[in-house]
Amino acid sequence: MRASLEARECQVNPVLLLQQTTLLSPASDAACVAPNLLTRLQPATLAAVLALGRRRDYRTGDLLFRQGDAHDGIYLIEAGLVKSYYVSEDGRELTLGFWTRGHYVGAPQIFGGGQHAWTSVAAARTQCLELPGSELRELSSRHADLALGLIDALVHKTQCYCALLQLLATHSMRVRLARLLAMLAARENGEVRGLSHGELASMIGSTRQWVSLTLARFQDEGIIARHPGGGYQVLDRAALDAMR
Repeated sequence: MRASLEARECQVNPVLLLQQTTLLSPASDAACVAPNLLTRLQPATLAAVLALGRRRDYRTGDLLFRQGDAHDGIYLIEAGLVKSYYVSEDGRELTLGFWTRGHYVGAPQIFGGGQHAWTSVAAARTQCLELPGSELRELSSRHADLALGLIDALVHKTQCYCALLQLLATHSMRVRLARLLAMLAARENGEVRGLSHGELASMIGSTRQWVSLTLARFQDEGIIARHPGGGYQVLDRAALDAMR
């Protein structure tokens, strides 16, 4: 059932074709593959986790949790696509990433406590295993493979956010957009599709208008070409990689 759900959603949202993290990254073609927690567990541990978790189905646009909500655990993505984003006090939105199967959302307090630092929403029909924090802590104290799996997953998430922070802090918006386009193109045979100008803008901390203008400039420079049906083809990957 989960496989058929992903197959249907891939026809609607091409981002689901990616089995890697979709976020701003300094290494445009480096894989950022989630360590799938469930596949690393011993049979007895896996059975205990599945018994603990509550499966949740989300339609496109449904909230998993909102920035500022009480934190009570994590959501392990079994199928679909989840977008995480932060909203500043002045209402500006920064997309932290699009997460696919094998990832979880709800970092960093994986055992609950405090408040969620950002919002996570289903960007397509999604199925998650909700794991309550206090029970997850108790279970991980009895199963070393679960504890190590959670640590590996948290390290991966930290690496993703460190990469995002480094680019936001040290590179211009033009370079950020170039890196994002190069990363997306590397995964889709030179194509950039599935993300609107507004979504691209939110991922680099810019505005939709600026992204539209810059993409037009990239076209004029022969770096990209627009597909008639939407999206772009990267014609000069080296030019994107060389931007500083």
